[in-house]
Amino acid sequence: MPLDIDFVRSQFPAFSEPSLQGQAFFENAGGSYTCQPVIDRLTRFYSQRKVQPYAPYEASALGGAEMDEARLRLAAMMGVETDELSFGPSTSQNVYVLAQAFRKFVNPGEAIIVTNQDHEANTGPWRRLADEGIEIREWMIDPQTGHLDPADLEKLLDDKVRLVCFPHCSNVVGEINPVTEITALAHAAGAFVCVDGVSYAPHGLPNVGELGPDIYLFSAYKTYGPHQGLMVVRKALADLLPNQAHYFNGGVGYKRFTPAGPDHAQVAACAGMADYIEMLCDHHGGPSQDDTARAAFVHDLMRAQEVKLLQPLLDMLRERNDVRLIGPDKAELRAPTVAIQLNRPAEPVAAKLAELGIMAGGGDFYAVRALKALGADPDAGVLRVSFTHYTSEDEMKALIAALEAVL
Repeated sequence: MPLDIDFVRSQFPAFSEPSLQGQAFFENAGGSYTCQPVIDRLTRFYSQRKVQPYAPYEASALGGAEMDEARLRLAAMMGVETDELSFGPSTSQNVYVLAQAFRKFVNPGEAIIVTNQDHEANTGPWRRLADEGIEIREWMIDPQTGHLDPADLEKLLDDKVRLVCFPHCSNVVGEINPVTEITALAHAAGAFVCVDGVSYAPHGLPNVGELGPDIYLFSAYKTYGPHQGLMVVRKALADLLPNQAHYFNGGVGYKRFTPAGPDHAQVAACAGMADYIEMLCDHHGGPSQDDTARAAFVHDLMRAQEVKLLQPLLDMLRERNDVRLIGPDKAELRAPTVAIQLNRPAEPVAAKLAELGIMAGGGDFYAVRALKALGADPDAGVLRVSFTHYTSEDEMKALIAALEAVL
């Protein structure tokens, strides 16, 4: 059955919030609305469990159990072991911690490959390792299309490369990169793989076990949840990397890359993301067992809805000769994060859209390297409109009408 948009929107309080009425939200790539199950769990934790977790008294034991539940259920949905998933304050900080671990793991003269398609979170911390004598090689995008060609990666791979870092999809290019193919190339050359999934995960939780990378990161606050970064580090790699936490936590997989104490309430609230996925699965007649299969069913539901709504927008932008659509013009090839290069600064145009009830953004979106590579001026930025499965057809029509009025 197709996605029941009314049921979906009923799970997000923002759609019934009086102060938001008459406004269509198209800056989801910067942070999504939060679903009711997450809000309920966060409220309950702060109301009933806000004590140090894992002690023997009831409030503490229940708080710790809810934190464990979030890791257990989300890991199962992503097809990885519970101990391979950890939480941190943000994806940017999670990558920074990983880079510190690799600083001791990669020897001077060995290499790490990064791209210029990434958000700065998954390129800057790795590039800084050049100060340690580590060679940084850049896998560069096509300056016209923004495409990352795996054939270009093959030319950069040799026995010196220890790690390949790239996005599942870029937050300005939008094209979905073939993670399994790229991972296979890197693994064949003896390198590990780090995938930034921040711009992909909101459009369907990925099966990381099936995709194959050694590291996969994304942000809960862009995936209907609280402000946390989720990080999968597969055990085969995690055991090789030096511990970044307190020395006595070094033997616990999900603690090794969490230097400070986690935000207990927000970790526990992440279980609400799993609640929401399960609600969607059950409501739409999905499989009744196997968490990974249930998440995959919801992934496909979300993607089908987004592809259907995205294509008319891409068609409209492609037909204009006064703007540049960045990334593919076929909806099935990309996430619904659409960057538009204008012939003027983007932020004032976003302000005009706001007057028409469209919440969108203008700027560089921390993808300065990608914009420069595409020949776009980061100071002028790009206009970006982004949506998810909860966006309605009427909102898409309003967006297209508003864009035609201001472009």
